[in-house]
Amino acid sequence: MEYKKVKNHIIVRLDVGEEIISSIMNILKYEKISFATVTGIGATNNFTVGTYDVTNQLYKKSNYKGVYEIVSLLGNTSTMNNEPYIHIHMSAADKNNNVVGGHLNEAYISATAEIVLEIIEANVDRIKDPNTGLNIFKF
Repeated sequence: MEYKKVKNHIIVRLDVGEEIISSIMNILKYEKISFATVTGIGATNNFTVGTYDVTNQLYKKSNYKGVYEIVSLLGNTSTMNNEPYIHIHMSAADKNNNVVGGHLNEAYISATAEIVLEIIEANVDRIKDPNTGLNIFKF
């Protein structure tokens, strides 16, 4: 991983074998970032995304392996219990242009990924919502 900080943006390049969530977590800790938006594109050959079942308050995870283009990587970072918290969704297209996606659990890079974090000067924490079971923004 390499990255460059330009004013309130961090421009990131991930290389083969690197994992998206853990790489962003490392940047958040090193740069002491409290809140940011995340966007990106790239390629992956092994990723896990999920969808949330509010009624049962659990994620259904699905793992995909093969040749995939990351067509959308969107989300934000905040904090929860004074620790960095990452909330990202990802969509990826296979060789037939079929797209799958959801809440990103992990994704390993097969070629490269280009990610931009836009730092927002704010402290936004999260709290567990008893109604949904989700960790939601706490203002």
